[in-house]
Amino acid sequence: MSTNYDALPEKPRPQPAPENEPYWEGLKTHRLMIQQCSGCGALRHYPRPMCDRCYSMEYGWQEVDGRGDVHSWTVTHHPFHPGFKRDVPYITVTVDLDCGVRLQAPLVGAGAEALRTGLPLIVGFEDIDTDLTLPVLRPVTA
Repeated sequence: MSTNYDALPEKPRPQPAPENEPYWEGLKTHRLMIQQCSGCGALRHYPRPMCDRCYSMEYGWQEVDGRGDVHSWTVTHHPFHPGFKRDVPYITVTVDLDCGVRLQAPLVGAGAEALRTGLPLIVGFEDIDTDLTLPVLRPVTA
């Protein structure tokens, strides 16, 4: 049975909240902005209102270079939402960024056979439209 991809719904879009708006705005300008606690200086990702180290509610934003190493990955063959059906199989990678936080994003520019724990990756940016840019992960090329 074939799939009528034109009949599939659109992918869900993120709905930024006030506490994570700088993250999404940074992506639009191809900058990776990570939340930083104003109390203890810890970086944290995903953005959230309170520091899980010192419980401060004060924070700012720090641009990071987006380099890191593969922590783990998964190959998705059955999408969690019908809007992603046209993309299967796709690879989602968890990367340990050099700045000390983890980030999950789709892998582009390589297949699962290229992945291994510790493989160097860098964050790239996929412009979906003028209102949305998403992070992607790419292998670091020498």
